[in-house]
Amino acid sequence: MMAEIGRAAKLASQELGVADAALRNAALRECATAIRKGTPAILHANRQDLEDARGLELGSAMIDRLALDQTRVEAMATGLEAIAELPDPLNRVTAGWHRPNGLEIERVSVPLGVIGIVYESRPNVTADAAGLCIKSGNAVILRGGSESFHSSSAIHACLKEGLSSAGLPAAAVQMVPTTDRAAVGYMLSFMREFIDVLVPRGGKGLIARVQEDARVPVIGHLEGICHVYLHASANKAMAQDIVLNSKMRRTGICGAAETLLVDRDAAERLLPPIIAALTEAGCEVRGDSVVQSIADSIIPATETDWGTEYLDAIISVRTVDDVDDAIRHIRHYGSGHTESIVAEDAGAAEKFLRGIDSAILLHNASTQFADGGEFGMGAEIGIATGKIHARGPVGAEQLTSYKYVVRGAGQVRP
Repeated sequence: MMAEIGRAAKLASQELGVADAALRNAALRECATAIRKGTPAILHANRQDLEDARGLELGSAMIDRLALDQTRVEAMATGLEAIAELPDPLNRVTAGWHRPNGLEIERVSVPLGVIGIVYESRPNVTADAAGLCIKSGNAVILRGGSESFHSSSAIHACLKEGLSSAGLPAAAVQMVPTTDRAAVGYMLSFMREFIDVLVPRGGKGLIARVQEDARVPVIGHLEGICHVYLHASANKAMAQDIVLNSKMRRTGICGAAETLLVDRDAAERLLPPIIAALTEAGCEVRGDSVVQSIADSIIPATETDWGTEYLDAIISVRTVDDVDDAIRHIRHYGSGHTESIVAEDAGAAEKFLRGIDSAILLHNASTQFADGGEFGMGAEIGIATGKIHARGPVGAEQLTSYKYVVRGAGQVRP
């Protein structure tokens, strides 16, 4: 079964990869139309997944990722339309030069080929990932989590309908039709002739398994231990808004802040209203001895807390000496995902932005902007923290490679 899926995807990628931009964009719009038309079926399937999930006693963060409503389904459709409006990532001449022997050389963007995506919980990834792959001329093999199987299957049916309506092969977007975990192992180990790159999106266990076992290149990140650092010059109201949003807007996403750092000299000024706002919002606050002296509700933080991705309404708070101390902490405990500094001092902000080598760095903005849609990419297939190929939000442009096109006039090499 998996070999058949791989062969069909490979063939479809060859047709999709040479389809012009207008046809690929038309397919994306047809997919959006099919999703809107299929909303009742998608929501019905999602209710079945939610019932099953509650029977398995999954956590609140997992349930939040899994749940769909009319608004979230419409967001999938509008996301596909937004991807269609993006510039074409293919056939771009990214560099060109002339050689003394008369050869004209160009570097031109091309699709990666077939992308395998293994993901958990979020059924909207089915639409987002497929949309980005269609836009970038890549076929995709989707393997969603068992907890979202019915929702993802319903969305996949709409995507196939959209591709067929536009005259492109429905096999360009395939979904593994089983929840058997052996299918994941097969994708990782035995589909090298079909899959060009794998993208894991989910929990630490899934991503670690893919990174360790895959026999094809992997794009992804292992953890999202994201920090917000409040410099002594931080605006008090801004600091409160950014921390609360970074932590509590959605606690279960990889861009949620897990640790708050604050200059020790400014802790008494900045922390009381922030701790009160977090506590009122239902967030558990763990802190060092200085933070504990500021509020009675603080739970003592342990060494483990500084390196923990909670993905829940919990945040660890630590005081630091200055921006250099904050940088040292993040370099030691961070995962290279996303960090934010809140500061009015431009020099301190610049030092922070230059001193940390995470994939995404922000100044006076919430870590929850670590998202391809917010970056203007229409959507994202995930956040990559590696340094080879893609880094940060992985959108359509990041799902391309390149080839060299050399034009001559009969030159031969001596």
